[in-house]
Amino acid sequence: MPRRTATMLASTLMLIALLCAGVFIPVPYSEMSPGPTVNTLGDHDGEPVLQISGHKTYEASGHLNMTTVRVTSAEYRMNLVEAVYGWLAHDNRVVPHETLYPDGKTEEEATQENAEEFSQSQESAKVAALKALDIPVKSWVVVSAVVKDSPSQGRLHAGDVIKAVDGTTVKKPADVAELVTKHEPGQDTVFTIVPAKEQAAAEKEGRTATKTQKITIRTETSQDAGAQRAVVGISAGTDHTFPFEIDIKLADVGGPSAGLMFALGIYDKLTPGDLTGGKFVAGTGTIDDNGKVGPIGGIGMKTIGAHDKGAQYFLTPADNCAAAAEDTPDGLTLVKVDTIDDALGALKDIRSGKTADLPKCTQG
Repeated sequence: MPRRTATMLASTLMLIALLCAGVFIPVPYSEMSPGPTVNTLGDHDGEPVLQISGHKTYEASGHLNMTTVRVTSAEYRMNLVEAVYGWLAHDNRVVPHETLYPDGKTEEEATQENAEEFSQSQESAKVAALKALDIPVKSWVVVSAVVKDSPSQGRLHAGDVIKAVDGTTVKKPADVAELVTKHEPGQDTVFTIVPAKEQAAAEKEGRTATKTQKITIRTETSQDAGAQRAVVGISAGTDHTFPFEIDIKLADVGGPSAGLMFALGIYDKLTPGDLTGGKFVAGTGTIDDNGKVGPIGGIGMKTIGAHDKGAQYFLTPADNCAAAAEDTPDGLTLVKVDTIDDALGALKDIRSGKTADLPKCTQG
């Protein structure tokens, strides 16, 4: 066999071997790609995304689209060829597996966490929208979860209303941890609560719950990665009573990043006229009860998804602006927002055509 032919054959065989190895060699990466966008003012799977009863609503045109990101599952093991393709593709992003599934989190655990965050984001979106409209919302601090085998197991329950800790009135969830950690591990702390059943009955009957209990719980030493401190094994959250019914009908979506767009959709439905002036506006961002907009992951994938759907403007959390501006899709204007009031102001400029006044995202 001529030397040239032998060399070409050896090179070809080597290339085939490398390609085969690339297909079978798993790498510790996962992939993100643009997911569906859904108009919060429209329908999804045959029913309105936002359903409001007990209060006057108004027809709204245009788009206020929430955006999503698709990710590979926790169990999926990407091979080397797929990773290289993902790195080269513009519409995909390859990231370390632990970025999406830290601490070996399973698919089931990730799904459950995303569902809880999505549910909380809906509640915060409702509160933020109603506060922006000066519609009163009743709120209180509750036990949101009890850690298994902790001192609180069997003593406190999810849904219990926390009125006070050691006689000090609790006004926000952070107050609970602050008051508990004033103790040394092994000391007693006294919770004044309204039991969850009493609170549920009071809400159903339209009255204020007055039956309280005092429960003494002995603190223990924290076991997490933070500084050692006294804990009782609960997480505190906020519950609300709304003056009318607001339902968000959107399945197969998780995480907290649609909060801003849900809040704006609710605001639009409860006010005459159109927030967008008929324009196609998309966006993302978490939101808290006070209307503060927070950053999210996968911003580049979301701007691509919004652009491909036809969006002209993209409401971008201030903390995501620099990253989003590094690779802005052609024809999409990134609008910087830090609060729901910022977003409402930007929408006013958009519908009035004053786009030069918009606070746009810039690099670095």
